[in-house]
Amino acid sequence: MEIRPGLLRTPDARFDGLPDYAFAPHHVDVADADLGPLRMHYVDEGPRDAPVVLMLHGNPTWSYLYRHMIGPVADAGYRVIAPDMIGFGKSDKPAARSAYGFDRFVGWMREFVAALDLKEITLVCQDWGGPIGLRVLADMPNRFAAVLATNTLLQNCDPPPLGVAGWPGDAIAAWIDLCRTASDLPVSEFVAGPCVTRPADAVLAAYDAPFPDARYKAGVLEITCGIPIAEGAEGLDANRAAWRFLESWERPFLTAFSDSDPATIGWEDVFQRRVAGAAGQDHVRIPRAGHFVQEEQGPALADALIAFLKKQRP
Repeated sequence: MEIRPGLLRTPDARFDGLPDYAFAPHHVDVADADLGPLRMHYVDEGPRDAPVVLMLHGNPTWSYLYRHMIGPVADAGYRVIAPDMIGFGKSDKPAARSAYGFDRFVGWMREFVAALDLKEITLVCQDWGGPIGLRVLADMPNRFAAVLATNTLLQNCDPPPLGVAGWPGDAIAAWIDLCRTASDLPVSEFVAGPCVTRPADAVLAAYDAPFPDARYKAGVLEITCGIPIAEGAEGLDANRAAWRFLESWERPFLTAFSDSDPATIGWEDVFQRRVAGAAGQDHVRIPRAGHFVQEEQGPALADALIAFLKKQRP
């Protein structure tokens, strides 16, 4: 439904009865100079005074991706916050593709962290949750205590050892071209495609739920076009600055990539070598999972996260 000109909000009824997603909704407005206030939805589970775990999704998913991790991590004594980025999930969706950009996604997430006054955050990031979350960390380092990175990247267009040779490669380049020219995408099929085991139909329907029709998918289409793959691209200089910051950021940084995600696996080694806080960590590989590791092996990733958290705060 249109809540004001050019701004859509998915009707609540679309989210009724989703499997394994019985979390109470929470909302906060984030500022946008051009669009006015935008409502972001987030899950907030666990003790309010406990250490914060911020779980950031990527494209084309939403906080539903973390449903098998939120409960175990909250039960272990942590406050779990899983937002839906603007354009995704239960959050507001600007209808124009021009409303989106890499720097705007970073700005919206920065506003979210500030609005909730989150501190001592352990960032859990996958897919676009990495580039966005790590940029926010570099902008607001005093709010972050640790990072768990899974199946993600921070593109820099630099050759090895600073970057990944040949990235993005033909498959990612084709995905970017498709998103640039398409007016619609079958969201659930793009979740199912890189999975080792196809999710159940009801689960795939939950990934389609935020998008009643193509009008709601401007963010899904445009975010991919924001991957900085050439000099001068939006966000590239900021990404490189974030890398320089991470090279001296000594707080704990763990990688927990899956064993079957060719799209991002090359970045695992770069994070382990370049991030100061990655040295000496017990980095793990999650077996039997493709790109959306939380979907296929959420409990295993939750176990790795809890062990990492308890190592920091025994």
